[in-house]
Amino acid sequence: MQEIIIYTDGGARGNPGPAASGIVVYEGDPSTGSGHLLSQVKKYLGDGLTNNWAEYEAVLLALAEVKRLGLAGRAIEFRADSKLVVEQISGNWKVKEPSLKPKVAEARALLADFPGSRFVYIPREENKEADRLVNEALDER
Repeated sequence: MQEIIIYTDGGARGNPGPAASGIVVYEGDPSTGSGHLLSQVKKYLGDGLTNNWAEYEAVLLALAEVKRLGLAGRAIEFRADSKLVVEQISGNWKVKEPSLKPKVAEARALLADFPGSRFVYIPREENKEADRLVNEALDER
């Protein structure tokens, strides 16, 4: 059984401003050519939000999508270009921003359904598909 790989991204134009999230879900690793696309989701989040908020919403969107796909119990590798999200959810950095604390707690609680999951920081240029979805959601608004 191949690992589930999820690329997540979030952004806010103006920071704060209009925000959106995007996720791309694969079974297998697309960077090695063995990945099979399972799902792509984009979501407009609203106005007056920050990049960091949108990045966390992308993680929550991804968790909801993999549950919808019936993948609970599978190990997931989340790949994100937000060092903040990767380090905070992994427990390496403190969550100082009060508005993000509930998002981190919600993500950690949902991750209980996906034992062995991990978060990996990737450079922005390796996250083009999720970034494209964020911009599409913002442009379509």
